[in-house]
Amino acid sequence: MNPATTALVLIEFQNDFTTPGGTLHDAVKTVMESTDTLNNAVEAAAAIREAGGVVLHVPITFAPGYDEITRHPYGILKGVVDSTSFVRGSWGAEICEQLTPVEGDIIIEGKRGLDAFGSTNLDFVLRSKGIETVALAGFLTNCCVESTMRSAYEKGFEVLTITDAVGATSPEEHANAIQYDYPMFSKPMSTDEFVSSLSEDKELADSSRGY
Repeated sequence: MNPATTALVLIEFQNDFTTPGGTLHDAVKTVMESTDTLNNAVEAAAAIREAGGVVLHVPITFAPGYDEITRHPYGILKGVVDSTSFVRGSWGAEICEQLTPVEGDIIIEGKRGLDAFGSTNLDFVLRSKGIETVALAGFLTNCCVESTMRSAYEKGFEVLTITDAVGATSPEEHANAIQYDYPMFSKPMSTDEFVSSLSEDKELADSSRGY
């Protein structure tokens, strides 16, 4: 993994998921607390910035009334509509304070569905910046993160999933995705492993340049 060609993609670290008072926070807080999801994502973001990689934020937002999607949503999107989540301009749709984008970060706009590639320019941005390795963190473990993981794999990126920086609505769903699905389409690793790998690879790159 070359840090200079690595991107950390943070999926839906928004108040409705991450923060008490968010519409969906109670659904994910058990897994968040068990894995320390948010703090691990913060650590991973700081590490990749320090190593010379890039952080991309991929929030999901909808106009009031959810006119961008079907009038009769079902599945996960029905849950979003029924809970009035991720409404553009609302506090719940904002990226959480702990992961407020900093200079050099990129915000990917246009996510309306599960796959972060599906309705956005994520692929264009990654390729324009010469990214070869995509590391994923966010929500939900078995939904948007997994959908994005599968697409990134199909598109030919090296895909890493940071298993303690993702969250789901139950420990069972979280564990099942990581155990059975993630190894098929990515290289699962912990935050500590991700950070250590970045540090080691940066040291090797600096050494090769005579720093």
